[in-house]
Amino acid sequence: MNTTPTAATPAPAMNPTSRALLKEHSMTLGYLLLFVALSFTVENFFSTANIVGLLLSVAQIGMVACTMMLCLASRDFDLSVGSTIAFAGVLGAMVLERTGSVGLAIGSGLLAGALIGAGNGVLIAYLRVNALIATLATMLMVRGLAFIASQGQAVGIADETFISFGDTAVLGLPLPIWLTFVCFIVFGVLLNHTVFGRNTLAIGGNPEAARLAGVRVERLRVWIFLLQGVVTALAGLVLSARITSGQPNAATGFELDVISACVLGGVSLQGGKARIFGVVIGVLIMGTVENVMNLLNVDAFYQYLVRGLILLAAVLLDQLKTRGERR
Repeated sequence: MNTTPTAATPAPAMNPTSRALLKEHSMTLGYLLLFVALSFTVENFFSTANIVGLLLSVAQIGMVACTMMLCLASRDFDLSVGSTIAFAGVLGAMVLERTGSVGLAIGSGLLAGALIGAGNGVLIAYLRVNALIATLATMLMVRGLAFIASQGQAVGIADETFISFGDTAVLGLPLPIWLTFVCFIVFGVLLNHTVFGRNTLAIGGNPEAARLAGVRVERLRVWIFLLQGVVTALAGLVLSARITSGQPNAATGFELDVISACVLGGVSLQGGKARIFGVVIGVLIMGTVENVMNLLNVDAFYQYLVRGLILLAAVLLDQLKTRGERR
């Protein structure tokens, strides 16, 4: 009889493909676990009304995150999006009040957003102004213009057609949610299946190499910021329709929520890396945390603290991922 002890059979190691998939979708799995846990522990969280309210609350963040994703992927960012939302809403409300034309109101808001975005792009791409300084200056100036134009007062909206832009339900979901879905699809295709998207990632990864490969880096950056301005203005018009007024102090701190959502979704602050599905998850995480805090009646001061911690965690996560990829 053989009494020689047999060696323990080693546990099968996870193959590289499974490990890569787990790493790629770790944030998605984490959010699903969080969602299930909250559904069982927080009263009314999983109700239809609350889920629709949650999606509606992140509609503007989701829309702007699509274009902020492109800015971050190209190694830039935009701090002026909150001010652009406020100015577009105020301008649209003022034009509507004076002309009664919904088309002119929407067109003027979108044009203002395009000019603000293009101005940021020119400052950064052609005049070589640092993105932080350029968009910080724009943030202050555009917010000031919103207060000057409205004389510091909310501009009321009474036109039912314009208001329906923010609260019309299609297949049971408010129109802003559908607009956000469309933005995710359009910019997902733009990022992953067009030359524009590939070139955006290329200039974020290595601007000089992209320039040597024939990419017109400066012009592309202007187009990215122009798109950012237009989509942000659209979000501002939708917000003004939802609250039936143009508010010069609307969307204060909005830019930090958008950047946090993008970084949580895997968009690298170092540029060259972005995934639209990750941005969707990042937006949902931001919205879910705020929604749960409201359901639990958490004081607004503590909500600021939590949002700051989420932003810090997002930046640290990005740094850890970057260091891991360099090893």
